[in-house]
Amino acid sequence: YSDMKKIQSFTVDHTKLLPGIYVSRVDGDITTYDLRTKKPNIGDLMDNSTMHTFEHMFATFVRNSDLADDVIYFGPMGCRTGFYLVLAGEYKSRDIVPLMKRMFTFIAEFEGDIPGAAARDCGNYLDQNLGMAKYLSKKYLAEVLNDITDERLIYPE
Repeated sequence: YSDMKKIQSFTVDHTKLLPGIYVSRVDGDITTYDLRTKKPNIGDLMDNSTMHTFEHMFATFVRNSDLADDVIYFGPMGCRTGFYLVLAGEYKSRDIVPLMKRMFTFIAEFEGDIPGAAARDCGNYLDQNLGMAKYLSKKYLAEVLNDITDERLIYPE
């Protein structure tokens, strides 16, 4: 593999990366966001059940938002430090901050049954952790989104 190009996400210095909202890449009129909820490589990772709940909640929310027609994909990062959101269109990081505030507030305040968490709707429906998703949403709102700065919107050099 030594003759293969390094993919763009592996060129980001993860030792300097803070939780935030970053444009990971733009491919024509497709924008991929890095929604980083955890500082990489410090051991404070999301467990699978919490990530699964975020996936259900986020996918439901964003596909019912004003950007619903632009959503191509949402899913977890394998490193368990965040998520990828892929949108049709060219966007900057700051463009989706209001949507992310609404989405994380939706999760933080959610009561009731997790959307799609039923045997008929999901391949692993029992693997959910709404309590931790709510806790992490509140923390992300308070520590990142409510007063977001450029260092959390632009990848570090």
